[in-house]
Amino acid sequence: MLNWPDYRKELVSRIGDIGKLSPDTVAGYQTLSNAAKKTGKLDAKTRELIALAVAVTTRCDGCITVHTAEALKQGASHEEIAEALGVAVALNAGAALVYSARVIDAVGAYESKS
Repeated sequence: MLNWPDYRKELVSRIGDIGKLSPDTVAGYQTLSNAAKKTGKLDAKTRELIALAVAVTTRCDGCITVHTAEALKQGASHEEIAEALGVAVALNAGAALVYSARVIDAVGAYESKS
């Protein structure tokens, strides 16, 4: 497994390098990242729990390290994190079922052309 705190430091450093090479890219990302905070409809902990579930579904280690640290900072408990991850697991399984249905549909389409 990773040393997540060290990985986060290295990642932030590399993103800083990208920011020097392409400042508009990083600025654009930061604008997107901060947009949800402006509505005030969800608290910071809830946003971080959602971010963790999305990080799992998108398989993003960088997102996992950043949002784990932030979720803990915002007071998320182990149980809350586990529940958010349970949602991610359920959605991944659900997505697999949806795409399985698409495969069955494709099979039918190809068989009807034969």
